[in-house]
Amino acid sequence: MNTNAKTGATILGISCFYHDAAACLVRDGDVLAAAQEERFTRKKHDPSFPGNAVRYCLEEAGIRIDDLSYVVFYDKPFLSFERILMTYLTVAPRGLRSWLQAMPRWLGQKLHVPKVLKKETGYEGDVLYTEHHEAHAASAFYPSPFEEAAVLTIDGVGEWATASYGFGKGKDLTLLKELHFPDSLGLLYSAFTYFTGFRVNSGEYKLMGLAPYGTPRYKERILSELMDMKEDGSLRLNLSYFDFLGGLRMTNKRFSALFGGPPRSPETEITQREMDIAASIQAVTEEAVLKMARHVHRETGLNKLCLAGGVALNCVANGRILRNGPFEEIWIQPAAGDAGGALGAALSVWHRFLGNERVTVEGKDRQKGSYLGPRFSNEAIKDFLETVGAAYHEVQDQNRSAVVAEQIAEGKIVGYLAGRMEFGPRALGARSILGDPRRDDTQTVMNLKIKYRESFRPFAPSVLEEKADRYFESDRPSPYMLLVADVKAERRLPQPSRDGMPMLERLKVKRSDIPAVTHLDYSARLQTVNSETKPDYHGVISEFERRTGCPVLVNTSFNVRGEPIVCTPRDAYRCFMRTEMDVLVMENCVLFKEEQPPWEEETDWRNELELD
Repeated sequence: MNTNAKTGATILGISCFYHDAAACLVRDGDVLAAAQEERFTRKKHDPSFPGNAVRYCLEEAGIRIDDLSYVVFYDKPFLSFERILMTYLTVAPRGLRSWLQAMPRWLGQKLHVPKVLKKETGYEGDVLYTEHHEAHAASAFYPSPFEEAAVLTIDGVGEWATASYGFGKGKDLTLLKELHFPDSLGLLYSAFTYFTGFRVNSGEYKLMGLAPYGTPRYKERILSELMDMKEDGSLRLNLSYFDFLGGLRMTNKRFSALFGGPPRSPETEITQREMDIAASIQAVTEEAVLKMARHVHRETGLNKLCLAGGVALNCVANGRILRNGPFEEIWIQPAAGDAGGALGAALSVWHRFLGNERVTVEGKDRQKGSYLGPRFSNEAIKDFLETVGAAYHEVQDQNRSAVVAEQIAEGKIVGYLAGRMEFGPRALGARSILGDPRRDDTQTVMNLKIKYRESFRPFAPSVLEEKADRYFESDRPSPYMLLVADVKAERRLPQPSRDGMPMLERLKVKRSDIPAVTHLDYSARLQTVNSETKPDYHGVISEFERRTGCPVLVNTSFNVRGEPIVCTPRDAYRCFMRTEMDVLVMENCVLFKEEQPPWEEETDWRNELELD
């Protein structure tokens, strides 16, 4: 092990044991590889030690575990354990059941990171640690295109911190202040995620997607009863309404009484109450985030902002910062949740611990489009297809985009696996399901026959970066699908009165000339596609435009509900055969559903997946 390396150092960052475990490999400050463990184990949000992700990172770099200069963990477990202990002591004996459930994992794994690392990988060197929000802040600032910027991190909770802010300049990163547990904007949002019948740490984006169907009639009740929000965006929760300190639920009976009844049971009908609650907590969250951003701007005097932490995945709030906040530019870590902590921890060692300078290129970040995961050659894909007897056509590189675009233009739904897999929760054209945004039925077909998910959920558009302003109210790139922009006014269609119209009926009303990607409030979660960063996907959209005049595609993640995004050709073929997808493209291999041999499984595959 090279213990004193300052240059030539290879650093492995690891995040795990809470949710979205991941590994990341950095060499000389360059991010070589990063992946979430769930993509390999096929268990969504897998929190376990990321042994598969570590092995992939080492293979990508062509090194062994003994070649690593440093290994860093994204959290300080003993500080987190201190919080757990203090919390249980505060509420004892009420939290006994929760305590008994949590302790085996803490005593067996979470407090013994080096021991687990050695057992899983054979690594025998020392392990470095960053604090949780330090890792988030580093993941936001160091890959950003900014030489100097303010930094804001917001999530559920790290060790003690639930939010932090500071600034970065060159290789230096300084955190100025923190907000501490149990006062947490992330936990507040998760409490409402639970109350509206969605899964915590998974369904928060569903709550965000449901918000436009409702009216924020509970906003003042939330602000007056559940929290005390200050002008700087910091908040104090009224814990008499919550159960997460020592219980097994997020909210209690008093919370239910405040919102007119018990929590919605998962998979039951979504009523107007849940829609209004979603709209209300979304409005509160946007207000808090905007106040935080304005405070950070006042305190740092900087005009650029970097964001990370799970709350930074709330693209509606991000869009508000951009439109209404004081910052001229913002950059958001694509893997803003805990997975990105692995990347931030590794970069923190390179710049903060080893003191290496940072090089920035104006207007260009160092995230590489977040295409940091595994890739598969045409030969490897063909070998797999031969083993399962699949029927496929091989196309030439120069023809592939045209073949894919032709199928989409004919109304087909296409699974697309090309190049390195994305790092982070969004599919960005490497592991995507693609469709025609102009068709009235695309949203319904993709939701109910392919994704098997809730019908209200909107789809995101991918648009050629150079033509985004023809369709969306956006004047800057959004390569990571983390900003919301409105569809241009001239493309919108008038809507009937919302009064009394059921949600499913409202879904059927055409809202623009790209209805499949236009949400109820005319917003869209935008991905702009650059020809330099992802040329193959840019080529597909360009060919689609050449045929149809429309430089926009529907882009949703290549998976079904409850399943992680596909990683390998095997994952992709299985998902293709299980659903009503029409076409599968894996690099230069094109598969048509009607040509495939019968697909048989011994049991109902839906029972394998835990619905999120």
